[in-house]
Amino acid sequence: MTYQPGSNDFSLGDHRVRRMGYGAMQLAGPGVFGPPKDRAAAIAVLREAIANGVNHIDTSDFYGPHVTNQIIREALAPYPDDLTIVTKIGALRGEDGSWNKAFSPDELEAAIHDNLRNLGLDKLDVVNLRLMFDLHQPGEGEIKDQIARLAKLQSEGLIGHVGLSNALQSQVEKARTITEIVCVQNQYNLAHRADDGFVDWLAGEGIAYVPFFPLGGFSPLQSATLNDVAGRLGATPMQVALAWLLARSPNILLIPGTSSVAHLKENLAAADLVIPEDEMQKLNGISQES
Repeated sequence: MTYQPGSNDFSLGDHRVRRMGYGAMQLAGPGVFGPPKDRAAAIAVLREAIANGVNHIDTSDFYGPHVTNQIIREALAPYPDDLTIVTKIGALRGEDGSWNKAFSPDELEAAIHDNLRNLGLDKLDVVNLRLMFDLHQPGEGEIKDQIARLAKLQSEGLIGHVGLSNALQSQVEKARTITEIVCVQNQYNLAHRADDGFVDWLAGEGIAYVPFFPLGGFSPLQSATLNDVAGRLGATPMQVALAWLLARSPNILLIPGTSSVAHLKENLAAADLVIPEDEMQKLNGISQES
């Protein structure tokens, strides 16, 4: 028996997307701030992603700020009919590059209009509300007024679907009393497994789970076990880490980012990697490594 990714696609509301997508964060400058060193290379990566079948792009107008959305528009508009663009709101960048909470209903509505303008869209496919009660991990906090404002913008036709980022299960449950939640974007990878139960609950509800930092983020995954498994499978450690996520649960959608066409192709190839059951069990133990 082998673990396989299973279905190659999953639903984001009324959009059906391939499970290997693309995250645009790295198209901005260092620290996700300012313009890229090579704008033409950034455009080339986006066009190559689409040419290779990617139909799910994750972005935000606070990347840059505004930079990645403007590059996406330049590279891809008019957009392919099957492309789903998911954006995030809930933060603003300071002049020093700081990440600042921008969470009032009025700030969120302003962010919706910024995303629409910079992407060149009349309607956003999916909007993730980024909860910044804690920067990189979920924290307790009230979101009723924020979700209500997003639901109002949905009714006005500016938003298709709503998701949550950096969220607790309890916050998803409360948000669903106001509007449908189609995805959750939290930190999760081979070594960071706090959301194991949450992933399974969301799968049972038919809600997509989109890991950020799938390869460790600012502290890349390092594991002797991962390296050993990758060597036996003839793949890179990062390809194995991505393939493990696809095998972990059918509702997981991946959005690895890169500013390199070669690295993009390496990431996309992970969707075809099959991990044997014995190797999968070894990988499952990585979160317990000291």
